[in-house]
Formats: sequence, C-alpha cells, structure tokens
Amino acid sequence: MQDKPLNIYVAGHKGLVGSALVRRIENIGKHTWIGATRDELDLCDRNAVFDFIGQHRPDGVIIAAAKVGGIVANRDYPVEFLSENVQVQTNLMDAAHKFDVENLVFLGSSCIYPKFAPQPINEDSLLTGPLEETNEAYAIAKIAGVKLVQAYRKEFGRKWTSAMPTNLYGPGDNFDPQSSHVLPALLRKFHEASLSGAESVTLWGSGSPRREFLHVDDLAKAVLFLLQGYDGATAINVGTGVDLEISELAGLIAQVTGYDGQIDWDSSKPDGTPQKLLDVGRINNLGWTSEITLNQGLRTTYDWFVNALTAGNLR
Repeated sequence: MQDKPLNIYVAGHKGLVGSALVRRIENIGKHTWIGATRDELDLCDRNAVFDFIGQHRPDGVIIAAAKVGGIVANRDYPVEFLSENVQVQTNLMDAAHKFDVENLVFLGSSCIYPKFAPQPINEDSLLTGPLEETNEAYAIAKIAGVKLVQAYRKEFGRKWTSAMPTNLYGPGDNFDPQSSHVLPALLRKFHEASLSGAESVTLWGSGSPRREFLHVDDLAKAVLFLLQGYDGATAINVGTGVDLEISELAGLIAQVTGYDGQIDWDSSKPDGTPQKLLDVGRINNLGWTSEITLNQGLRTTYDWFVNALTAGNLR
C-alpha cells in the first residue's frame, strides 16, 4: 500500500471522531487536512458538496460526519437518523468518485450488526439477523454506507474501505443528558450527583448489558492506519476486544467523579443489545491495536469534561 503524504478532507472535523482525527493528523505532521463547519457546508446539499470537493481536490476523504445519539434520540427521531445520514454519506462518496479521490474511509458503527450476533462479533456477521430496534434507523443508514463503499469498489475499482468502531468516548463527546451515549451520559450524571451530594442515582435499565469502549484517539490512529494501509472490501472492526457490564462501568465512573452514594437501576427501561463485543483479530493482524486503557481514558475524558463545562464549551 501507498504511504505518501495526503491532503485529507475530514468530514465532521468538529465532532468527537473528526476532532480526534485532526489532532492525530497535526501530531504526526505528515499529512495536511481541510474541513468545513456546518455553517460553511451543508453536507445534505448535494450541489454544495460537489462544489466543495471539486474546489479543494483532496487526496483522501474520511467520512466522520453523521447524525448520532443515544436510545432516546434514535427512538424519537428515526427519520432524521435515516434520511440525513444516507444523504451525507452518499453525497460525499459520489463527489469523491467524480473528482477521483483515491483514499477514502467511511466510518460506520458496530450497531450495524445483528442484535443477537455471536460474540465477539466478526465482520462476516453483517446482515445475518435482525437489528437492535432502539437504533435501527441509524444502523440501516450505516449499512447503506458500507454497501455503497463496496459497490464503488466492485463497479469502479475504488480502493475505499469502511471501519466499524465500537462504542466511542473521549474529548469532544456529546454530554447532553437527553441525546448522549451511555458513557458521557453517566459521566455527567455522576458529576452532578457528586457536586450536589445526592444520596442515590437512578440509571436506565438493569445494568447487565455488556459493552466495549474505545477511546476516540485510538480510533483516529486506526483510521489513518487504514486510510493507506488496508485495501479490502470487508468493513473492518476497530475496538479493544474487551467488554464490561454497564453496572461495572457505572462503578468506575462513580470512582472517577468522586461519587460515593447508592446506584439504583430502573429495569422498566430498555437495555438494548445484551452484549456487543467486536472481534478485532483482523485489524490486530494488520498491525494495529488499541493503547488507551478504560481507566486512563475515563480520567482524561472527565478532566476534559470538567474543563469544558467550566469554560462553557460543551456541545
């Protein structure tokens, strides 16, 4: 595979993944990058996307832009999660093809796998069973993106690929109580409980589902590795290969935030998929492995959250 310096368009460079990619690109100093905010470029506007790619002519494109959210947001806004994500990824890939972009990585999600896929989940599990209902619209949009990458490979010989990250967290995450994912939501909830001296905290579900968590800075390293180091039609898993119960995660976060009260569980609320652990053998065999432990990542992410909250910079 090639290893030349690239000028990379990072779609979604202000988000959790995109900002980590920008940090990584700037840290290694080999590549350059370009980006556009939502005010500067509406990725649902097909003509605007084609104009942007045509003007800047990047050597690489990383599609990290997506409408994301937790169980509540997916439940309440399925049209937005399906329609907007399909528009964004299709516009970007079609424009990248028209202007002959050689390197492209599409960021999918581990939620595209069947709800009851055998654990750990191998890449070949895709489309072998029904999806988790609580994020079905988002998952279908991401599956469409994976299939479009494969279609461009098959029909036009594009050496593009897709990466399937596990649950992500880190600096720049969404900590909104109503729309965030489980880890940042728990960080904020326990932070507020610790400050208020709350005697108990009630959490959604039973606490028994098992989840795997990858620090977004590890993902950024993996994506840049795959951009020039992997040429395969099969979407490739990116994760740690280690999971834990949500109740265990809650205990770790309580320690990090200094909360010492009681933790209660509201089992009337849905749990989602019972377990989601990725088989990361393929990417490990290529030479990439995660480096940041969950304990390390939780502490640095909490420090970032507190600083951002104090400065009024949370999104």
